[in-house]
Amino acid sequence: MIRELGLLAHRLHHPPGAPGGSSCACEPPRLLADRADGTVVRSGPVVAKAHAADSDREALAARLALAAAPQLTGILLAPLTAPGPVDTAGTASRPVTFWPYGAPVDPKAPHAAPWSGVATLLARLHRTVPSLPTPLPPMRGPVKAARAVARMNAALPGSGATLPVRAAWRALPGWARGEAAPPAGRARFLCHGDLHLGQLVRHPAPDGPWLLIDVDDAGWGDPAWDLARPAAWYAAGVLAPEDWLLFLETYRSAGGPAVPALGDPWPQLDVPARALTVQTAAVALAKCAADGREPDEMEQLMIDSCARIATFPPELAAGSAS
Repeated sequence: MIRELGLLAHRLHHPPGAPGGSSCACEPPRLLADRADGTVVRSGPVVAKAHAADSDREALAARLALAAAPQLTGILLAPLTAPGPVDTAGTASRPVTFWPYGAPVDPKAPHAAPWSGVATLLARLHRTVPSLPTPLPPMRGPVKAARAVARMNAALPGSGATLPVRAAWRALPGWARGEAAPPAGRARFLCHGDLHLGQLVRHPAPDGPWLLIDVDDAGWGDPAWDLARPAAWYAAGVLAPEDWLLFLETYRSAGGPAVPALGDPWPQLDVPARALTVQTAAVALAKCAADGREPDEMEQLMIDSCARIATFPPELAAGSAS
């Protein structure tokens, strides 16, 4: 799969018969990510992504059309592949899409994370009502959280280490577990669905404007979900207060609809932040089980947060769902 993706990306950069196609000086294809839900390979300025084998191809096509929509220019990275039916691009089991390469956030420089930039992008995204050729599906954030819990349970069946995470999960309302629609009035905003710093790139690389990438989970939903991961990190002590306040105030200043322009944001953020806390802790425990290790400091902070969430009364844990 990795070799095939590299060849596909290279051919898109150098089509057969194009000048210099047979004698280019490109570096060898480089693997950027290899997970069940996405294998990503770069060849020069082209990135090829093999999506999950069980991807809904009609939904993926709608999300590609979203990324290519003129209204999203300057917000989402546009694909190189034309919107429409998603072909298998030479592989029988996984649909493949192609994207321009963008420079990612430097994981070794967390102090330089573009919290203001991502907040502005989110506010613009949440305010956009695109004109699309096919209906856009619901945002998949709650479904991803449910999959993370299922992954944890499969990796650690019956383990006491999962008890606080499972208790915090049960305390969430059904919509945050992907079992029901979001509350009335909160479901018709355009959302990214899986916002974290790895979903940002500069394009053109290396110093172009920041853009959001990875529309696999995008769709209509509660915009608070896109603020929930940094909110959860802040609540757990992972994200510095000054970074959280910069993110929140920039989002509000840009007219983001997820929280009120003034006052306490937590009635809107509480349930999504709890759900992302559970998701993060569940993924951490599953990874620890696979690697045969104990949680690191950051992972343990999220697990400890689940233990605190699990002690709250059910009416408090679900109170902001209305």
